[in-house]
Amino acid sequence: MSATAVHSLWTTAAEVEPLGKIPAPHIEYAQLAPVLIVVGAAVLGVLVEALVPRRARYHTQVFLTVVALAASFAAVVGLAAGGYGTTKAQIAAMGAIAVDGPALFLQGTILLASLVAVFTFAERRLDPAAHGKRVDSFAAEAAAVPGGEHEKAAVKAGFTTTEVFPIVLFAITGMLVFPAANDLLTLFIALEVFSLPLYLLCALARRKRLMSQEAAVKYFLLGAFSSAFLLFGIALLYGYAGSVSYARIAEVVDGSIRTIDPALADTMGNDALLLIGGAMILMGLLFKVGAVPFHMWTPDVYQGAPTPVTGFMAAATKVAAFGALLRLLYVVLPGLTWDWRPVMWAVAIVTMLGGAIVAITQTDIKRLLAYSSIAHAGFILAGVIATTPEGISSVLFYLLAYSFVTIGAFAVVTLVRDAGGEATHLSKWAGLGRRSPLVAAVFAVFLLAFAGIPLTSGFAGKFAVFKAAAEGGAGALVVVGVISSAIAAFFYIRVIVLMFFSEPKPEGPTVAVPSPLTITTIGVGVAVTLALGLAPQYFLDLAGQASVFVR
Repeated sequence: MSATAVHSLWTTAAEVEPLGKIPAPHIEYAQLAPVLIVVGAAVLGVLVEALVPRRARYHTQVFLTVVALAASFAAVVGLAAGGYGTTKAQIAAMGAIAVDGPALFLQGTILLASLVAVFTFAERRLDPAAHGKRVDSFAAEAAAVPGGEHEKAAVKAGFTTTEVFPIVLFAITGMLVFPAANDLLTLFIALEVFSLPLYLLCALARRKRLMSQEAAVKYFLLGAFSSAFLLFGIALLYGYAGSVSYARIAEVVDGSIRTIDPALADTMGNDALLLIGGAMILMGLLFKVGAVPFHMWTPDVYQGAPTPVTGFMAAATKVAAFGALLRLLYVVLPGLTWDWRPVMWAVAIVTMLGGAIVAITQTDIKRLLAYSSIAHAGFILAGVIATTPEGISSVLFYLLAYSFVTIGAFAVVTLVRDAGGEATHLSKWAGLGRRSPLVAAVFAVFLLAFAGIPLTSGFAGKFAVFKAAAEGGAGALVVVGVISSAIAAFFYIRVIVLMFFSEPKPEGPTVAVPSPLTITTIGVGVAVTLALGLAPQYFLDLAGQASVFVR
């Protein structure tokens, strides 16, 4: 090619109009305030670890965490009062996040549950003081080899892992975005933002450190698998619809789309991509929910993680994951209801029966609560399957009720201790009602709520979910749910009988006297359990108002 030809190419290229300026993203900061407050506090918490002297870190971190969660909850209430849950519901952040009723209700639930759970993280009176310094549930130095010289030196120096507070705030940030995500990439990023901190938190137990680290590795490996399925599903749905936006995918599914990208014309509308992609995303979400057959991580992780982390994870992760599942099924795939309902029926049935039946054989209180949480995932799925507005509101109410019962129950588990730390074997709980009537009575209230006995929040939640399922044409599912509830009631009541009607063993565990922090957690748990059981109507109405997704 001659020099003149090349020169003419350059000149013609230069004559083309320059590209316009790249438009700046338009972000609605006020509507995203709940998330921004928490992530800002998390970043500040990291700076506190770097800059504040060690002796002042604990109080600084606890104060910062509690203030951030309270401020974020106030922001959620402000948005709801401003009509963003109903008339002003909108898609914010360039289409990435939905600000609507279900998102605000679930964010409020996550923040309240997290605030109560953080008090158990900060508890420092349960373990005997080590070398004159108060200790909490977390390893003195997370990076030290269990039982090694470094760990002994860290314990002697009175170190504590105050990093747990910013790590929890990062996890909460991801959980707040997860149920509000309005495109598949935001969904995936939120999943990773809350999963990675949880993997870390599971490995930080002060006692039984090897078991704790084993739990974290299992959770990490299985979580990586589920993330891979989710990501593969996102890729297939993108190939199907030519977009990761929920609204766009829904339009392609129900055939109402106007413009088609020529580059994607060949793959768009290929039902195999849609069905396989949708199934893979569902698998990723059902893993987080702990539904059978994606539940294998739950008992081991619940047993091995530090108990405050188990309580937080059991409550908040379920709320976030069910929120994302509802939005996926009701906003993205309503055109596929006939395809996903039979599959979800099967998952709900095996989850309810599997969780309840296997729980009967458990001898460890944390594993028992883990299988109980699997059964509860099945009950909540019955509400998801209803595919009606009542289905959405019943799931929202159940998640609110369940999260406080769970955190309260795990807070009680932290109190029963022997020389090796927490006494989680069921045989150790024999006669607890005679040794410490108040603690046993409180735990009995939580167990009765799990069993769904009338006048507790568990009964109101189960009734709402089963009623929605029956009205949505899933009557057979309700029958299975009631049978599962009866099986589950057996092992909850067995624990109550063990506590109140067995002779206490002379070498049995003691009940530690907690600080006001854990007392507050348990007190709030009991209060919410009884309030939602005795007067559920206001909260059911609130969930009913919040049950409309913005599309």
